[in-house]
Amino acid sequence: MAASALRLTRPCLRYPGAVVVSRPRCSGMEDMGLGSSRSPLERLHFDNVALRKLPLDPSEAPGVRTVRGACFSRVQPQPLQSPRFVAVSGAALGLLGLSGEAVEEDPLGAEYLSGSRLMPGSESAAHCYCGHQFGQFAGQLGDGAACYLGEVKAPADQSPELLKENPSGRWEIQVKGAGLTPYSRQADGRKVLRSSIREFLCSEAVFALGVPTTRAGSVVTSDSRVMRDVFYSGSPKMERCSVVLRIAPTFIRFGSFEIFKQMDEFTGRQGPSYGHDEIRTQMLDYVIETFYPEIQQSHSDPVERNIAFFREVMLRTARLVAQWQCVGFCHGVLNTDNMSILGLTLDYGPFGFMDRFDPDFICNASDNSGRYSYKAQPAICRWNLARLAEALSPDLPSARAQDVLDEYLPLFNTFYLQNMRKKLGLLKKEEPEDETLITDLMQTMHNTGADFTNTFRSLSQISCPSEGEAVDQPEAIKQATELLLQQCASLEELKVASRPTMDPRELAMLLSMAQSNPALFNILSDRTTVAQQLQKLSRLKELLETTEEELKAKQTEDWTCWIQKYRQRLARECEGVNDIKTVQEERVRVMDNTNPRVVLRNYIAQNAIEAAENGDFSEVRRVLKVLEKPFCKQEGLEQPGWMGRGGSVESGERDEGEQGEAETEVEGGGAESRVFVPYDSKPPTWANEICVT
Repeated sequence: MAASALRLTRPCLRYPGAVVVSRPRCSGMEDMGLGSSRSPLERLHFDNVALRKLPLDPSEAPGVRTVRGACFSRVQPQPLQSPRFVAVSGAALGLLGLSGEAVEEDPLGAEYLSGSRLMPGSESAAHCYCGHQFGQFAGQLGDGAACYLGEVKAPADQSPELLKENPSGRWEIQVKGAGLTPYSRQADGRKVLRSSIREFLCSEAVFALGVPTTRAGSVVTSDSRVMRDVFYSGSPKMERCSVVLRIAPTFIRFGSFEIFKQMDEFTGRQGPSYGHDEIRTQMLDYVIETFYPEIQQSHSDPVERNIAFFREVMLRTARLVAQWQCVGFCHGVLNTDNMSILGLTLDYGPFGFMDRFDPDFICNASDNSGRYSYKAQPAICRWNLARLAEALSPDLPSARAQDVLDEYLPLFNTFYLQNMRKKLGLLKKEEPEDETLITDLMQTMHNTGADFTNTFRSLSQISCPSEGEAVDQPEAIKQATELLLQQCASLEELKVASRPTMDPRELAMLLSMAQSNPALFNILSDRTTVAQQLQKLSRLKELLETTEEELKAKQTEDWTCWIQKYRQRLARECEGVNDIKTVQEERVRVMDNTNPRVVLRNYIAQNAIEAAENGDFSEVRRVLKVLEKPFCKQEGLEQPGWMGRGGSVESGERDEGEQGEAETEVEGGGAESRVFVPYDSKPPTWANEICVT
């Protein structure tokens, strides 16, 4: 196989060591028997429409630069040394008509899917976009580490459902971590193993939860290394360069339209293509015609078409963030350049699934202000939609765009309530009081420090009152309360969670300043942040004066009160129903297919990362299997196979080049004192130490 593939290659002079594969010129090659021996990746049918329909930067000069009047720049991925697969997702690769096993066994597979070698028909490029980062316009950003490889035609037997989601009939593929582009700024265009594994696993985990997302086909690592300071602590170390293959109908985002933005009044920056209004219209036409063909066909007036398009993007965004909220997912960096024009979850950086429920949960340790906290996500997405509307003006009239934005919050609430009713098993009726019941549940979870995922999963075990059974039947309420108390936090856990994140001296200074110099206070801080810190202090003081027994009694009281309301609502659900047993079975079925048993908690990802960094890829693959079926119990896959130092290592794929190194790293690693728990358990206490930036 390798020999025949090499005959199809020619060297590329743009980057030393790069190899580009071109399509064979001999049309009879397959007839000569060579086609069957080629790599399956060499048989992909590319049709790179985006590069034909949108302006391409004519310059191929190396180095970072401002790119004007173009949506893409040609680049060449930089090859890795000894690339090899960590894991592949057969389900994601199936979108391209590929078999995961065949790709993994392909001697050239890791080279092709890391960008170290280009597939026939591939045209590598980087996408130009801008963005508002943490509320401020940042100017040109672009694909600083990602590289478009092209658009692969969907296989002929692709399901109609998938083609409805992706009407273009093509899947854009890109490699993330493939080296420098004109948009790399001060970075090196590389990604490392830990971030690549997190993106790979979470892309597939979020898909399996039924949430719209880009996909990840593979993660490749190598012997190439880059320097990284994980915690920005002044202690950098060398880490292995790794690459994720990402798949989506398109990676165009809100920020793609911000390259035309006029000078920002706050930052003084403007989009690199400001004044090229014809390109903005061209890109808008391309997006609507390609990915929203029904809107294109049903509107002859361009303005009405653009309004319908913006309304659909708004609807998809509202639905997406409602789904995030209902599975406890926090994106972490909801800048406009991380918002998909198709309403997909895009760019997995410092994401996190909540463990203990906290509406102020922040998954990004760099987000000091809590701008992208869990509770802020719905409002932030609306803010980002407003920035998209501004970027589309005057093709999208601002007054009409505002009317569409006014629909966002009611739509979000509708989607959120629909999802939450399913999570609570309220399937037969919709009552006005349901919103209060849901709010009370979330407040009880917060007060008791209950685990988000496991609490919802437990609710299906609370049955509807049977015929003749009292709603407030003491034994039934007691059993339900004991079930949910298992998911509550201990006193020590709540104390740790209630510690203010701000230095006490800084907080005291700000409080003094708020009284003596409010104007300066408003410049240096904000009242919301200070109020949150004061709430934490108050809660901590209360907990310090509480015993474990008193806390348990209060948690019992809180849950007993809510369960009584829940059973009353379940009783009304069954009113007028002859066969309560059938109703209960359907309720349990829906709830257990809505409330996941397993999500990608930070500690689960960390176990897989540390195993891979020590040369054992089996835990990444094991976790992928578990996450592909998050609603099911999978025999033999209940807990980690990799136990770290002093534990057993399940047999599996091991990186042959790291055997000696692995022993050294494990010996000096921090896993020796850890308790390893099943994937569906509450997180162990050491999980609180994980910091994601």
